[in-house]
Amino acid sequence: MEKRFFNDKVILHCDVNNFYASVECASKPELKGKPVAVSGNPKTRTGIILAKNDVAKSQGVKTGESIYEAKQKCPSLICLPPHFKLYEKISNQIISIYYNYTDTVESFGIDECWLDVTGSVNLFGSGKKIADSIRKEVLEKVGVTISVGVSFSKLFAKLGSDLKKPFATTVISRENFKEIVYPLPVNAVIGIGNRTLKKLEKMNILTLGDYVKIPDSILKKKFNIVALQLKQKLLGEFDEQVVDNSLRPEVKSVGNGTTTITDITKREDVFSLVQFLSEKISKRLSDKNLVGCAVHVSLKTTGFERFRKSQTFLFDISRAENIANCAMEIIDSFWNYTLPLRSVRLSVRNLKSASSPKQVSIFDEKLGKKESFSRTIKAIKERFGEGSIELASVLKSKFINKDGE
Repeated sequence: MEKRFFNDKVILHCDVNNFYASVECASKPELKGKPVAVSGNPKTRTGIILAKNDVAKSQGVKTGESIYEAKQKCPSLICLPPHFKLYEKISNQIISIYYNYTDTVESFGIDECWLDVTGSVNLFGSGKKIADSIRKEVLEKVGVTISVGVSFSKLFAKLGSDLKKPFATTVISRENFKEIVYPLPVNAVIGIGNRTLKKLEKMNILTLGDYVKIPDSILKKKFNIVALQLKQKLLGEFDEQVVDNSLRPEVKSVGNGTTTITDITKREDVFSLVQFLSEKISKRLSDKNLVGCAVHVSLKTTGFERFRKSQTFLFDISRAENIANCAMEIIDSFWNYTLPLRSVRLSVRNLKSASSPKQVSIFDEKLGKKESFSRTIKAIKERFGEGSIELASVLKSKFINKDGE
């Protein structure tokens, strides 16, 4: 029987096992028992494994490796393209089941959620009973399996759902959390990235038990306040609240990125790609009635090195032309166009309602005509489809993956 300490919450973390691949298998009964992976398209250089089912996993297939590598291990692997609208639909169905047990559900990506079921234990039983009921209901109604962590904190609940897969419930309580958590490697929890991991390894900090022994002064000096908060969480002294989806803050950025079909080095080619992405971002901003005043650029080379830079501007940004020009101003400030690029991502940040008072660039004398032009382009695309009209530079390009993200 679960033992609850005074004022402790009961929090679940529900994680759909192999989400993309599981949804594909659930929607196609003929795939049962076969090795299945959801992957990109090798012809457009996005040919990597995005997700795999347990059958493929048992044969060594790994997320992130190329399709070629995966099929060397598993020649019978069935690779399917992603169907994101279907995944979103299934995700919503699963979340609706969660809401049958609590009114506090916080999404963490499309396939993971935290649930605060503190107020539900008197109605449905212990946290473990609720977790087992949810697992059973999701399997029966949706056809996919989930793993659930049960704990008094979000951190340990998330860790619990990772420890046993697939289709399992793991309880991490006040009584057993040190026994379960502290022997684990230091990067077993969210919050420890590769850079931090390397620093910790140099300090001979290898397990989470080692981590909690680091003096606060050293954590502050060598890392930051987040590192200290992580220690407090691991000691069971501090954790965030589960925030229901309806109360989450508004979107902070709107972006789009793509992997190129061939390497690009010329400025004009980068500009064409930036124009293509800016059109997509502009449409999303318009759909959400948003404008921003900052642009973020992320470039990835063929050697998988990533370079990032952001800049804030003194005027509102929402039109494709403005986004593209601002992005190129940023890129020109730090990029010399010598290393070949394989992907580019842009985003507009510092968002606000487009209905708010506008800050207009003093150099934008033809604003009215440009906005009218942008509205006309948008109207054509809404009526005749996204591909009905494009910039000439985009149409001529042979390297742009038109699917974007």
